[in-house]
Amino acid sequence: MMLMKLESDRKEYGKSYYLIIALIGVLLSIFWCKLIKTEPFSDFKYYYELARSISQGKPWGDTYTTVGYPIVLGGIFKVFGDSLFIAKTFNLILILLNYYLAYSILNKLDVKEKLRKVIFTIFIFFPLNIMYSSVLATEPLFTTILLLITNIYFSKTKFKYIYIGILTAMNAMIKPFFIIFFFAILIIDAIGEWNIKKAIINSLTVLIISLLCISPWIYRNTKYVGELTFISNNGGIVLYINNNSQNKTGMWMDVNDVENSVAKTEEYKNANMTQKNKMLTKAAKKWIKDNPKRFVELGLLRLGVTYGLADDTYYTTYGSDVNASAKYNICKSITGVKACIFLVGIIFALLYSIYIIVNIFKNRGRNIDKGLLYTLVTFYMFTCVYFVTEGQGRYSFPLIFFMIYLFATCIEHLFRLRNKSL
Repeated sequence: MMLMKLESDRKEYGKSYYLIIALIGVLLSIFWCKLIKTEPFSDFKYYYELARSISQGKPWGDTYTTVGYPIVLGGIFKVFGDSLFIAKTFNLILILLNYYLAYSILNKLDVKEKLRKVIFTIFIFFPLNIMYSSVLATEPLFTTILLLITNIYFSKTKFKYIYIGILTAMNAMIKPFFIIFFFAILIIDAIGEWNIKKAIINSLTVLIISLLCISPWIYRNTKYVGELTFISNNGGIVLYINNNSQNKTGMWMDVNDVENSVAKTEEYKNANMTQKNKMLTKAAKKWIKDNPKRFVELGLLRLGVTYGLADDTYYTTYGSDVNASAKYNICKSITGVKACIFLVGIIFALLYSIYIIVNIFKNRGRNIDKGLLYTLVTFYMFTCVYFVTEGQGRYSFPLIFFMIYLFATCIEHLFRLRNKSL
């Protein structure tokens, strides 16, 4: 009886720890929103204005960019009003949901309690998780859905691949590349379950359900433009401005600054959105084919920016009273924290990838950790996309939880090896 009581007390204490840490994280986010009066600009201003228009019954965009986040925000504005306060309150709710989902995922993985607490604590206090509460970006909502997908994947829910298909469609409405998540499921299940037939069925279920869910939007866009149109039409311009001889950083540049820019031609100016998208995509692919070495160099630069910089801190302080010097120091310090965690996480990802390959040939995948396998495949999916497209620090925001998981697991392995050698 005494042992049972002690075990019960230990579990209650464990739950209390997570709750207290999560509450502190939420309070810090609220404090940040209150202290830093961030104003939306550029893409964030567009999302805000489009959400306001949607809440007023106006058109849902012109197919140029994705509208998943503005649609959700517009629905909230319809009920509660379209102030920045409401939008930032929604961010706080998403952050709280992310805390719960992270906790739930960690309880489903093969992770020891001590390591589980370390991962959860770092995730809660990771600076960008707190600072994004004031930014009207797509990343918090996208991250919530990604973590929900992860939580469902590791659950024993009967129809989980149907639910994952629905959520994949929702995230594709925010970032269209996510429609390829079915392929990630194929790889994870093929290796983790060692049953290719089952893996194909599961991945096809995700693909078919997700395509069915987004088909009304594709129909809407096709009718709007007059020809078959996918979720959005900005994929071509992103590929074009990031893959050309004038791009030196792997980051955004003005389309008109590209030498002999397609955007300056009369054919482009007279084309509809979908035709423009196709023209830019074709030109970008031709450049990549003709300049493979420079393409790889730009791709590596893009990954360096995405995983190694915290330039998105500037978005979290835009329009506030924070002076330029303080903004720089904030960016510099948080870049250091992010780079440390992500670099260790990436190194461990590469090393564990080698282990997986060896294990597949030797043991048919029997000794592979399913949580690490899922994390690695997800990481490589994002990496492949941003290697080809565009580098921005904010694009790695959805991977924060996964990189912390890799970082903490790597440190645990190092301590374990050290203890064995003593």
